[in-house]
Amino acid sequence: MTAVWGRAQQQDFRSRVRGCLLGGAIGDALGAGVEFESLEAIQQDHGADGVTDYVPAYGRRGAVTDDTQMTLFTVEGLIRAQVRRDTGAWHPPTDIHRAYRRWSATQTEWGPDERRKDTGWLAREEWLYARRAPGNACLSGLADDRMGTLEEPKNPGSKGCGTVMRSAPFGLLVGWEPHLVFQLAVECAAQTHGHPTGQLAAGAFAVIVHGLARGEALDGSVQHALALLGSRPGHQETTDALQSALGAVRQGMPSPQRVQALGEGWTAEEALAIGVYCALVAEDVRHGLLLAVNHSGDSDSTGSVCGNLLGVQHGETALPPAWIAELEGRSTILQLADDFAMEMTQAPALHGLSGASPAWLDRYPAA
Repeated sequence: MTAVWGRAQQQDFRSRVRGCLLGGAIGDALGAGVEFESLEAIQQDHGADGVTDYVPAYGRRGAVTDDTQMTLFTVEGLIRAQVRRDTGAWHPPTDIHRAYRRWSATQTEWGPDERRKDTGWLAREEWLYARRAPGNACLSGLADDRMGTLEEPKNPGSKGCGTVMRSAPFGLLVGWEPHLVFQLAVECAAQTHGHPTGQLAAGAFAVIVHGLARGEALDGSVQHALALLGSRPGHQETTDALQSALGAVRQGMPSPQRVQALGEGWTAEEALAIGVYCALVAEDVRHGLLLAVNHSGDSDSTGSVCGNLLGVQHGETALPPAWIAELEGRSTILQLADDFAMEMTQAPALHGLSGASPAWLDRYPAA
C-alpha cells in the first residue's frame, strides 16, 4: 500500500471491512441451523417464509460455522504476510497456509496452547476451538505440512465450496491490482482443493469483493471477474455459473425456486452463483440474506458468500443490529476487522522504519 489515506477514506474502508466480515458471519449463522435440510423441510419447520431469524445451531442462536472460522484465519494470515514483508520474506500463500494450519489445529486440539507465543492472538481465542461441520477437503488438505500449489494441489478432484466461503478477505486488498487478487485467491485455494473450478470460483469471488471494496457496482464487479476468468483454462463451469446468476436476475421476481435453479451450493461455482444472485436482487441486507439461506443445500455457505458481498458493498451500518447483537464471536470479528483496516492503511506506523509496536508484533508475529 503506497497510497496516502485520508481520514474519510480510512473510515469508509474500515466500515466496508467490518461489513464484509460481520455480514458473512451473519449469513453463515442464519444458514447454520438449516444446512443439510431441504426447502420443504425448512418451510415445514419454520413456516411458509422459511427461516426469518437465527435458529438454534450448535447449542445456541447466532452460532457460526467453519466458513467464518476459516475466513477469520484468512484475514489473520494476510495481516501477518504484511508484517513479514519487513523481514524480506514476502510470499503471502505461505503465510495463508500457516494461518490455515492454525485453523486446522483448532479442529483437533482441546484449546489454545498458551506456551506457544508465535501463534498470535487469534489462535488463542477459545471459542474458535469448536468443530462446526468442516469440509473434508479442508481438513485433509491441511492435515500435514505440505502446502498445495497450482502445480501440485491437494485433493486434485475436489471443487467444494470450501474455497469460496473463506476467500472474501483477499478482495479487501484494495491496494492490489485485480489480477493479483485473483491469482492469490486461486493459489491459496489449491492448498485444499485441486479442481480448477474450486480454485477459479475463489478467485472470481475475491475479485468481485475487491470491486465492491473499491466502490464499484456489483454487476460491474461480476463482469470484471468474468473477464479475468475468460483467459484461464478450465473456467467454463465458473463462467457459466456466474452468467446463470446474471440471467436469473432478468427472469422475474426473486424466489427460492430461482435460487434452487442455480444449484444447492455444495460446489464452489454453485455457492458463488447463489451468493451473487441473492446480493444482486436484494432489496436490503435482510432480504438478500434470507433469500440466500432458504433453499435446499449448503445454506450457511451461500448465506456467508451473500453476506460478504452485501456487507462490503454497503458497510457495517447496513447490517440488521439485532443480528449483530446476537452473533457468536462478534467482538473477535470486530477486533480482527479493525486490525486489518489499520494494517492496510497505517502499516508504517505499526512496523515501519521508524520503529515497531511491540503490542502489534505480539498480536501478529513475524515468525
